[in-house]
Amino acid sequence: MPTYDFVCNTCGKRFDVFLTFSEYGVKTVLCAHCQSADVRRRMTKVRIAKTQEQRLESMAEEFENFAGLDGDPKAMGQMMKKMGQQMGEELPAEFDEVIDRLEAGQSPQEIESALPDSGETSESE
Repeated sequence: MPTYDFVCNTCGKRFDVFLTFSEYGVKTVLCAHCQSADVRRRMTKVRIAKTQEQRLESMAEEFENFAGLDGDPKAMGQMMKKMGQQMGEELPAEFDEVIDRLEAGQSPQEIESALPDSGETSESE
């Protein structure tokens, strides 16, 4: 079944829904977080195939600019979004939330205190 990405207009959170082709557009989609029916489909990223070497080269160039961004959360968020796109892999929703918060002007310290589990992994991983 295809996965469709949605954003809730009530709580603002992103979520995925598995729907068959026949269910899409017919079945009511509810927010996975607050159960609201006020949701909209989110267009997914278009991916351009690159070799791993090309992706690493692009990311290395971006990392050169990373050092001066400590005082500019918006620029840091934009750079992280671009790097995430260049990775060519599906990233967790938490990554998108951190980027959204950076682009809204929150500092990394504010984000870390608001999302204390965002950088931790469990011992079983």
